[in-house]
Amino acid sequence: MIRRRAAADTPLVHRIASVLLRYPDETVLGRLDDVTAALPAVADRADRARLAAVCDHLSGLPPTEAAQRYVETFDHTRRRSMHLTYYRHGDTRARGMALLALKHAYRQAGHEPPAGELPDFLPLVLEFAALSPGPGHRVLSQCRAGLELLRLALHEHSSPYAGVLDALCGRLPAPGRAERDAWRRLAAEGPPGEEVGLEPFGPPEQTGLEPRGASAKEGP
Repeated sequence: MIRRRAAADTPLVHRIASVLLRYPDETVLGRLDDVTAALPAVADRADRARLAAVCDHLSGLPPTEAAQRYVETFDHTRRRSMHLTYYRHGDTRARGMALLALKHAYRQAGHEPPAGELPDFLPLVLEFAALSPGPGHRVLSQCRAGLELLRLALHEHSSPYAGVLDALCGRLPAPGRAERDAWRRLAAEGPPGEEVGLEPFGPPEQTGLEPRGASAKEGP
């Protein structure tokens, strides 16, 4: 069980995590020095060590191997999806509504989500949380089932990325028994399967279903 806490450095942790959890292309790998420079400002020693371990892991790999491992971790199985609403809603109309609600939350806070990425993509959610901590914290809390299930799946996979999810989940309030029971059911049964494919989600201009693109903001 991870320790739960809130801290003044949480927006920085969100910004660092948003970098570390992105596909490690040339741009992301080029930002690792900035991440390393920002790490001393993370007050919690355990979180600082978790984030540093992932940064060191990526820095120590050839770029092609870092990319290959990322794809194997996140793109080959939905059990480790970076799209947080999938865990609760699967490929259903309910997920489409959840995606639209997320886009509305971004816009209400003054941020336009990029057209090339779904609004529940974890690194994008973390960028939003770093820029708008209040609304971002609410979004992360609403997507908590996805965060916790992704965290558990990464630990089962013995992935170095699991430590980043430990740091993120440890900064959310402690869950109640009903919430934990719901996560166990989702882990055992998987998400619902009302619809398959993208059609129920609406047109691309509403849901951002264009090919994956860069984020709206740079960091950390």
